[in-house]
Amino acid sequence: MTSPNSTTLSLVDTDPAELAVDAIVIGLHSRTEPEDGPAGTLLLATGAESIAVAFDGRLTETLALLGATGAPGEVTKLATLGTVTAPLVAAVGLGPEPSGAAPAPETLRRAAGAAVRALAGAGTVALALPLPDDEDAPSALRAVAEGALLGGYRFAGYKTKPQPGRREPVGSVLVHVPDAADGVAEGEVARARAVTAAVARSRDWVNTAPNELRPPAFADEVAAAAGAAGLTVEVLDERALADGGYGGIVAVGQGSEAPPRLVKLSYVPDVAPEAGAARRVALVGKGITFDTGGVSIKPAQGMWEMKSDMAGAAAVAATMLAVAALRPAVAVTAYLPMAENMPSGTAYRPGDVVTMYNGKRVEVLNTDAEGRMVLGDAMARACEDGADYLLEASTLTGGQVVALGKRVSGVMGTPELCERVRTAGDAVGEPAWPMPLPDDVRKGMDSDVADISQVNAGMDRAGHMLQGGVFLREFVTDEVSWAHIDIAGPSYHAGEPTGYWTKGGTGVPVRTLLELIDDIAANG
Repeated sequence: MTSPNSTTLSLVDTDPAELAVDAIVIGLHSRTEPEDGPAGTLLLATGAESIAVAFDGRLTETLALLGATGAPGEVTKLATLGTVTAPLVAAVGLGPEPSGAAPAPETLRRAAGAAVRALAGAGTVALALPLPDDEDAPSALRAVAEGALLGGYRFAGYKTKPQPGRREPVGSVLVHVPDAADGVAEGEVARARAVTAAVARSRDWVNTAPNELRPPAFADEVAAAAGAAGLTVEVLDERALADGGYGGIVAVGQGSEAPPRLVKLSYVPDVAPEAGAARRVALVGKGITFDTGGVSIKPAQGMWEMKSDMAGAAAVAATMLAVAALRPAVAVTAYLPMAENMPSGTAYRPGDVVTMYNGKRVEVLNTDAEGRMVLGDAMARACEDGADYLLEASTLTGGQVVALGKRVSGVMGTPELCERVRTAGDAVGEPAWPMPLPDDVRKGMDSDVADISQVNAGMDRAGHMLQGGVFLREFVTDEVSWAHIDIAGPSYHAGEPTGYWTKGGTGVPVRTLLELIDDIAANG
């Protein structure tokens, strides 16, 4: 089910006080140093000057009376009573005033998202948030645009009757910039539209009910969207997977009446290889459309969130849609192994030995460690096809959440590429942290009967995230630089909406992957 992308965004350079909109959003800092006033007082951010003049300098005083503190993401609404053209001012907290610099892009991104969410029901909203006038201006504008569009996201859902009090997302967002006709600014907004559309598509797939997105249906949806975007599409069904030797994907999928799939999406840049497109990037995403754990069945509590176990494939597929729109100067190919992990008379079992696509034989010890089985096949195929960089995203282990929480992804693989993932994640507000691949973890995965066991039985769940990375390393050839991104926590937000995250799928790590692809296209 695809949600309508109803929020539009454009640039304006009209004085914010004169904009004929339903609400004008300004930034608000909390003051922590008493240099120009008592600590704890409020300070308007750059961009709100004309609004402050219209309120005769009493705007911060009034906002303080309404309870505003300037805390990041806090939104305080104030009726203007004709002081400016817009009937409503919404002050969004940006935290303490930065020392000698504009707020960080992620601060602006979250503020724009929080404000647009809080103003749901408004037809048109203008954002007069602080944007620098130096070399940081493009990244700041991109952050505001992304936050606003993602804050306007809402999954269509399945309710048969309208919800009382439910307000529609903001229809139109206007971002105030000093020179709205600037080509660089328009380019950043165009990129933000493409990126956020991809994130929204990823969120939609994750939020879709699992009975509507079993492997064949998921493969069909991805293939249709990719074909419409101009990508080359190849889909392997269960027979082709068995004939091709994809033992891991077949084993995991054989317990379900909905058979597995492997979807390959390919993008070829417009420029010739000598112009910088010689590098080849492979993306791999885990597409377990529902994970019961199989024979090693999961506890019932919280199992409904296992509809999000295909978030890696959703993010990779959506990334490819953005790649098709943005046309980077680097070849990108995606591999999406899709299966449903179910318990049945045909399900694979603990003790089974599975021959993977690269010929390695794996002893299965836990059928709930199914993600690494399907990913191993897909990663081996990606290396066989040829790749310089392999980036894989998956909701692989609960160990990622234990170690790093629900906002920071774990990254394992080639150290240099892992560091680039971390840098890209920091740039776009999707933090990631490199983790090791210890030799002792691999030693404990030696099998008495096969080349490798699927998990380290001696460690049980200790170092579980690292076990997943160590296993996946077996399916990457030596010449390929690779990174495994464990997004078990960051890919799904079960709490209340915050910043530009709504409840449900987040779209992580679409923006990180796109940032990395741009970096590889520019720097190799």
